[in-house]
Amino acid sequence: MSLTIENILFVGSILLFLSIIAGKTSYRFGVPTLILFLSVGMLAGSEGIGGIHFDDPSIAQFIGIVSLNFILFSGGLDTNWTSVKPVLWHGISLSTLGVLFTAGGLGIFVWIVTDFTIYESLLLGSIISSTDAAAVFSILRSKSLALKSPLRPALELESGSNDPMAYVLTIAFLGLVLNPDASAWSLVPLFFQQMLLGGLLGFLFGKLSKLVINRIRLDFEALYPVLVIALMFITFSATDFVGGNGFLAVYICAVYLGNQDLIHKKTILRMYDGMAWLMQIVLFLTLGLLVNPSQVFPVMGIGLLISVFLIVIARPLGVFLSLLPFRMKLRKRVFISWVGLRGAVPIVFATYPLLAGIDKAPMIFNIVFFVAVSSVLIQGTTLSVVARWLHVALPNKVKMRTPLESFMSESPKEAMREITIATDCDAVGRKIVDLAFPKSAIIAMIKRGDQYITPNGSTSIESGDVLIVLSDSQEGVNKVNEIFTTSIDSD
Repeated sequence: MSLTIENILFVGSILLFLSIIAGKTSYRFGVPTLILFLSVGMLAGSEGIGGIHFDDPSIAQFIGIVSLNFILFSGGLDTNWTSVKPVLWHGISLSTLGVLFTAGGLGIFVWIVTDFTIYESLLLGSIISSTDAAAVFSILRSKSLALKSPLRPALELESGSNDPMAYVLTIAFLGLVLNPDASAWSLVPLFFQQMLLGGLLGFLFGKLSKLVINRIRLDFEALYPVLVIALMFITFSATDFVGGNGFLAVYICAVYLGNQDLIHKKTILRMYDGMAWLMQIVLFLTLGLLVNPSQVFPVMGIGLLISVFLIVIARPLGVFLSLLPFRMKLRKRVFISWVGLRGAVPIVFATYPLLAGIDKAPMIFNIVFFVAVSSVLIQGTTLSVVARWLHVALPNKVKMRTPLESFMSESPKEAMREITIATDCDAVGRKIVDLAFPKSAIIAMIKRGDQYITPNGSTSIESGDVLIVLSDSQEGVNKVNEIFTTSIDSD
């Protein structure tokens, strides 16, 4: 069956529904969602029971790039800077040097055991050198597995920021495959250009986006998530246009925004959490449709050999070498090595050789697909067992929450206070979002004359307002009181 305008919505909605049901099953039995989403796509494909014919890698790549923007941005919004800061350099080293060593080690191995040229081998190693955050943490959550510090923030930072490095290496070695006479040293300026511009523009667009979100006056709250989507794609496209790494820029922009006070932040976080799941499902379904199982079977032997080498040698080599400058217990390094699941990102990157038309592109794509699936099956299903075996898992009674889960928590506050705003208060005329409010406190209600107002970040404080302030502690209430008792003259 070919996809047409008439049936694409029906077929797409059925596949989406089946994927959600499959995802629910995965949480119960601990099967990674990636495998089930891909399986649904393959079953619906031209060689499956659905018979849907889809063989356009350019469309798959476009869907992949759009999806990765949402997934990386959502991951950045959910990154707590306070928890990540102590392991910042661990994560950066893992996501740069770790990816480089993994790609290099795996590329040399592929060159030795196959008839690939050295550049083709390093291209394959680069494509599958990054890890998949979605697969890792879906399993951690399904098993209610909490990790000892600093493992979780380090893994979050690595998995959210290592895709740009893999992308740079993929594009660089693809260029060398197409032009073997070029110097390998041409990779160095490309790397610095991509990473420096990506990091700098990501931070600048983050600051600009905060200014736009908090200063623009939109009539409807639901438009703010739409505004953030526009800012996200502007960040990616503008950075890519000037030669920077758009994926890195999007992630850094989101990390900055996620740790700032934004108008309607709860609405934005809710939307992106749902959109990230939708994009993962759409991406995995698309890649499942693109794959033909009959073409994967012939490469299963070499694919399994490469997968085992990646899991047992290349990934641990990259982790241990990149973490040499840091003090960390051996068992934690081993666990980080095991959390090297490959997912949708390598499969998306494998479409670049297909579109470039290199001779071994189909074989590279099918090997990458098999390695990604086998990695998730081998490592994903044993992740919780290995964590407990290495004694890096916290007891079941200890619950670790993501920043989004903490932000969305509706747990009762312990302290309450009414604060009346004086005429000479410095806060008069200012929006709540601009008041550097403590994270542990909220303004539950404002009494303004005879009206009772439920405030949000864009609500301005007026003289005579009576604020009902709730906080997790008395200290939080006291900090709020200091904000609203500061007079203009005291400045």
